[in-house]
Amino acid sequence: MQRWPRPATPSPRRELVIPVCYGGEYGPDLAEVAACCGLDEAAVSALHAAADYRVAMLGFAPGFPYLLGLDPRLVVPRRSDPRQRVSAGSVAIGGSQTGIYPEALPGGWQVIGRTPLRLFDLAAETPALLAAGDRVRFRAIDADAFRQLAARPG
Repeated sequence: MQRWPRPATPSPRRELVIPVCYGGEYGPDLAEVAACCGLDEAAVSALHAAADYRVAMLGFAPGFPYLLGLDPRLVVPRRSDPRQRVSAGSVAIGGSQTGIYPEALPGGWQVIGRTPLRLFDLAAETPALLAAGDRVRFRAIDADAFRQLAARPG
C-alpha cells in the first residue's frame, strides 16, 4: 500500500500593518474612485484603511497579493484604459478586491495610494512579504513619512 507524505504543517498566519500614502502622486485614481463612490477622497482613504483584509492568494506577478475584505462602498470597476506602468508599491482597487503591485508592472486597477514597503525581494530568504491567509491592515501616512520609510535600507 502506497502512503502519501503528510502535508506540510501550515505556517502561522500573520497580521501585518502596511503604511500607505493615499492620493496625490501616490494615488492618481483616488479622486476618480471617490467620485464613482459618491464620497470625498478623505472618506475613501479612511474606509480603505479601516478594513480588515485577508490575503486570498498571490498571483498575476510574484508577490502580488489579492486582498479580500474591501468595504462594499469602495467597489469600483477596473480602469477602461490600463496603464503600461504602475509603480511598485501601488495600492489599488480592482472590482471588490484590493491589491498591491510588488514591482513596476502594467495594470488596470484603480491606484489610490502607495506603500514604501518592498513586497517582493528575490534575494530574501522568503521573497514575498505576504502569504495566503495573512491578515492585512493599512495605515495612512503622509508624503514625508513615505519618503522617510522609503529611504530606510532593506
